[in-house]
Amino acid sequence: MAEDLKIRVGAGLGAGTATEEFGAAVDLLERAGVDSLWLPEAVYSPRIDPVVGLTHALARTANLKVGTGVMVLPGRDPVLVAKQLASLAALAPKRVLPVFGLKPARDAELPLFPVPPGRRAAVFDESLRLIRALLEQEEVTFEGEFFRVEGMGLGMRPVERLDLWLGGKAPGALRRVGRLADGWLASFLTPEETRACRAAIQEAAAEAEREVEADHFGISLIVAENGIPDALAASVAARSDADPARLIADGWSAARDLIAEYLDAGLSKFVLYPAGTEPIERFVEKFVEHAVPLQNRVGGRRTGARPRLSRTSALRSAAASAAARRR
Repeated sequence: MAEDLKIRVGAGLGAGTATEEFGAAVDLLERAGVDSLWLPEAVYSPRIDPVVGLTHALARTANLKVGTGVMVLPGRDPVLVAKQLASLAALAPKRVLPVFGLKPARDAELPLFPVPPGRRAAVFDESLRLIRALLEQEEVTFEGEFFRVEGMGLGMRPVERLDLWLGGKAPGALRRVGRLADGWLASFLTPEETRACRAAIQEAAAEAEREVEADHFGISLIVAENGIPDALAASVAARSDADPARLIADGWSAARDLIAEYLDAGLSKFVLYPAGTEPIERFVEKFVEHAVPLQNRVGGRRTGARPRLSRTSALRSAAASAAARRR
């Protein structure tokens, strides 16, 4: 199956990336030819807000795609979210990759995204429908349980259709992907589990008389270069009965092996995050060496816009630039 799918590998920044290093890290990824940067939602943390970070990263790059991996939707005004996406898509065509989730990973952040009690899933569904309508129609009239728009439009629409991906692994979340979304970005699932989830999504899509494209299934994967930290293993064990080594890559060789299994399960999009606080230059160097070659070719060219032989010099130049910025 992998031969028929467009395989892409993007990168996320470690939790230890300082705010003042964010711009240099973005520059490094751009100059190294990395396909995409992904920004998770973590309010009570040093991480950059995903929308702000996405905007900043797109503004200082020309090729790097930037995604939210994932951003909470219920509790945000869908009209304003649609306006943000339409604006970004106009300023950086084909480089905006929104992925939404039902709720934050940390329970302490749940009150920051308020919805009526017991109605979070319903608000999610309605928000997605309204965002899609606003992104695709010049004038929208929408009468829902939670939101109402009467004869209004954003004044702009993406030239090309903007794909809306979702996260989640609960049965309801998988059905939502099949019914409403353009793709699925999972996390902390084994290859065997993703195969079953992919089948459930396709079944829900068929029941809704729609289709989720075959290469619109992906997963985020943490790479622990120096062994899986005990705290991370404990965190994973709290949410899954699977062996942590089936959910976290213990080194780059293990990452390649796991990606091969995910490919066999029908996934083709990957986001790799560092587990530790190693310098971003080292992570990107290893990423270019081990992850970029996994991407397949389109039209006779390896993806990433640069010939493979030029990546080493580009990486060295970018690393030097990033180091100079910190000085």
